Amino acid sequence: MLSCSIRSLRRLKCCCNKRWSSLILAKGYCFSKPKVVPSFCNTDIKFSRFYVWEQQSSLRQWRRRSLYTVTDTYEAIELALDSVVKIFTVSSSPNYFLPWQNKSQRETMGSGFVIPGKKILTNAHVVADHTFVLVRKHGSPTKYRAEVQAVGHECDLAILVVESPEFWEGMNFLELGDIPFLQEAVAVVGYPQGGDNISVTKGVVSRVEPTQYVHGATQLMAIQIDAAINPGNSGGPAIMGNKVAGVAFQNLSGAENIGYIIPVPVIKHFIAGIEESGKYMGFCSMGLSCQPTENVQLRNHFKMQPHMTGVLVSKINPLSDAYGVLKKDDIILEFDGVPIANDGTVPFRNRERITFDHLVSMKKPNETALVKLLRNGGEHAFTITLQPLQPLVPVHQFDKLPSYYIFAGLVFVPLTQPYLHEYGEDWYNTSPRRLCELALRELPKRAGEQLVILSQVLMDDINAGYERLAELQVKNVNGIEIKNLKHLCQLVENCSRESLRIDLDDDRVVALNYESARIATSRILERHRIPSQMSIDLLSEQNSLLMDSAE
Repeated sequence: MLSCSIRSLRRLKCCCNKRWSSLILAKGYCFSKPKVVPSFCNTDIKFSRFYVWEQQSSLRQWRRRSLYTVTDTYEAIELALDSVVKIFTVSSSPNYFLPWQNKSQRETMGSGFVIPGKKILTNAHVVADHTFVLVRKHGSPTKYRAEVQAVGHECDLAILVVESPEFWEGMNFLELGDIPFLQEAVAVVGYPQGGDNISVTKGVVSRVEPTQYVHGATQLMAIQIDAAINPGNSGGPAIMGNKVAGVAFQNLSGAENIGYIIPVPVIKHFIAGIEESGKYMGFCSMGLSCQPTENVQLRNHFKMQPHMTGVLVSKINPLSDAYGVLKKDDIILEFDGVPIANDGTVPFRNRERITFDHLVSMKKPNETALVKLLRNGGEHAFTITLQPLQPLVPVHQFDKLPSYYIFAGLVFVPLTQPYLHEYGEDWYNTSPRRLCELALRELPKRAGEQLVILSQVLMDDINAGYERLAELQVKNVNGIEIKNLKHLCQLVENCSRESLRIDLDDDRVVALNYESARIATSRILERHRIPSQMSIDLLSEQNSLLMDSAE
């Protein structure tokens, strides 16, 4: 990601754009003109008139292009001066190995810009796990306190609000435009590292397609440009003409001048959800895993006619509405009347194609879609209600404290990808293989389900010999299958037996004398200076249960 310090992404390479020369000063700020010199060939005298005309014509075109470049860049600067702000964030991330405490705070910087409604749009990773946020407008030495109104980590967008009336004096909002076409010019405005003042970088659109959003680990539409996007540019607008074409958010590590911006449809979907419901609603999914049907024998096996195209359903999320409608080995032919090609793409603009997942993600929660499919050689049409779906193992846990429960020095936590990230940048290879496979492949069977693991053992006489059982999944407590960490906590706290039995993965067993274990828990917490036996969410749940029982 593109703030100065970013979690879950390798160190980004700082790219500088060397294509520009002939710096021109405009109101104390630099923008640049491409050094384009038209070349003309000598020719025979009888064609001299033609080449003189062509030479003049080419020169006029070059001048128009140069004038357009200068004017376009100058206009981007003028728009940016009263709209783009610098964001200063102080953040503190949880320590998932020691979930009762945070890591040391860090300071990061990013960019943002004003949108209608006196709001500031920026990237979610700029303000992730924030504890304090300040903004500064161009030309002002004053930093103003900002509050995070809404965050969408999947789409890497956030909205900030500033209460100070002084901040809004002289500020103008930017309007959202459309998706630019290939080779259209955009100007990326922001506050990248290497200086304190505003910066404008110009480039062209290279590609428009669904891309992996590193911060949210989701696949959404993104625009690839050849402008240099550096740490600190995050959240800044990409301006085309006098409107915003997207929000700068990441670049490609190890490549020269390949950056990505979040397109307007994704931005509008994010903002519309907040305006309608007052909170971030997420992006819809059908909960399917599909296989392309590009192989002729595969299509023949599933009785597809020569004119038919589509994708094969491999897995269905049990929590999705499609689970009760679609079946494994169905062939999805159309989505809302749009034919799906054998490679899973649908038409997009002029001779471009895009995966049909984009059509799904742009649906609002609780909207329906008409799906046409082929099943056992017969065509069927079904209506499916779309909803945002959460994986069994969360891929991110920003802006929330991790859950934990400690009993007799045994630390229980739900399995999350941020927990695995604590094993380092190469967590896929260094984390426990079994936990990694569960995190990436397992599907939920019921709502609210969690995979609970024994994270570590805080050594004491009561648990000596159990330290080698760390990092195993918890299956049962006293013969009852656990649903989530809250359920495990309830089963342990309400145990009425003399002995407590906990069954783990790999057929391992933990057995404890219940009363002795309760007494040992207090001294272990005091020894390790742990303020509470359980996280705030579980403590609130336990207090609610005690109040209900008292009534």
